[in-house]
Amino acid sequence: MTEQRDGMPEVAKAREGGKGHPAPQAILFDLDGTLVDSVPDLACCIDRMLLELGLSPAGEEKVRQWVGDGAERLVARALTGELEGEPDPELFRRAFDLFSRCYLEQTGNSRLYPGAREALERLGEAGLRLGCVTNKRTRFTLPLLEALGIDRHFDIVVCGDTLEEKKPHPAPLLHAVRNLESAPPASLMVGDSANDITAARAAGMPVAAVTYGYYRGGHVGEARPDHLLDNLLELCELV
Repeated sequence: MTEQRDGMPEVAKAREGGKGHPAPQAILFDLDGTLVDSVPDLACCIDRMLLELGLSPAGEEKVRQWVGDGAERLVARALTGELEGEPDPELFRRAFDLFSRCYLEQTGNSRLYPGAREALERLGEAGLRLGCVTNKRTRFTLPLLEALGIDRHFDIVVCGDTLEEKKPHPAPLLHAVRNLESAPPASLMVGDSANDITAARAAGMPVAAVTYGYYRGGHVGEARPDHLLDNLLELCELV
């Protein structure tokens, strides 16, 4: 694990977790862009949706810039080409139905990032309680976790429709740590986006960010997480 990256915060390396934080008792993981590269399947379904609507396909690179805020925002962005665009409501309903039917059947191209499976296994063996906190809907999340064979590692899964709020609101993180019988300062959020970092800060929780995820508009280190990780196996050095 590297001590310093140009212009980026120091990366923690000892049992103290760096920045004065104790070693965590519970770890929460984001899903897309952190544990799993799901963009190939998302892009396939977005393009099929657009083609069925008589629109031009978007392509994988554009979809990588649109993910992270749930399926609804992804579909809206695909229809408008804008991060905050709002499509015609009737068109959106048709599009979201097409996308959902495709994505419920399309998980074959989603892959765990290198080190993810081994990190989950080692952290669980070390006695930590693990949770998954994602903005993806439950009906998309649970089949994906099962298909990838990592569902057994999580003591709780909080999805984008579990509560009224989703990340960057802190409520999903607080809900998860309560169920894990931990406390925010004794827990760690691991994600790839500003949503994850903002939610963790609001929850009073240390946060680590992976450098390979779907962070839009620069490098995730610019959002000043407590730890930067090139591989999830580096988490094992923190516990």
